Amino acid sequence: MRNLLICSFLFISLSSLAKLSPKVKYRTSFHTCPSRSAGTLTLKLIRSFEESGSLKGVKELIHGEKLQDKHFVSSYKIDYDPLRKMLNVNLECPKALMKVQIYKENGIDSYDAILVDNGKLFDPTYEVLLRSEEKIKKDLPFLAIPVGNMDQQIQKEITSIVNGMSESFRDRLSEVILNEKKELTIILSVRNNPSSVFLGNDLWDKKVTKLKKIVKYMEAKKKMPAIINLTNSEKVVVKFNGKF
Repeated sequence: MRNLLICSFLFISLSSLAKLSPKVKYRTSFHTCPSRSAGTLTLKLIRSFEESGSLKGVKELIHGEKLQDKHFVSSYKIDYDPLRKMLNVNLECPKALMKVQIYKENGIDSYDAILVDNGKLFDPTYEVLLRSEEKIKKDLPFLAIPVGNMDQQIQKEITSIVNGMSESFRDRLSEVILNEKKELTIILSVRNNPSSVFLGNDLWDKKVTKLKKIVKYMEAKKKMPAIINLTNSEKVVVKFNGKF
């Protein structure tokens, strides 16, 4: 019902704007973007084009008001076909990867964000919008990280690790924790059994590749270690609690 109302609102608004300039047609594509935020952005762009008739003015509006960030857009394409008198607006949005809790040194104060597949942090509202339209149906894994270690390089490395996981492996991912020493711990949930994986502070990609092989082998044996220690990339130490 909510999606119907959003679509109806967007259709009515676009129709109203089209009446201002009946000779210009509009074609929009939101792809994976939340319809509510993408629709609001599209209306702003159409209004700008209606007023100025200039694509340059539309793009200056996007950059000047930082509309990409405000509306969760990773990339866009806007063009005008003068022969068909058609304005095309195409918006792309990133995939939500993880819920992020960024905590301060006292371990009490924190703020939340969403890590997306291009390595950026978005406001938690992004997840709410996607879930309201059922564009996210599964639980997102958690990432806990101290504010002092939250920089672009760390974001890129963790994003690369998660992006490199198959969907089936990612479904096992419950939590990722980075401590003040930049040591990474992954908590997996396999058939509701937790498994803590210690990766240390280096060679994360290499160690996660090894972890995937370990998990595949252990599942075939119907066992899963409670602890997998990969801090030393040359050896693996495991501890079992029992069978599945």
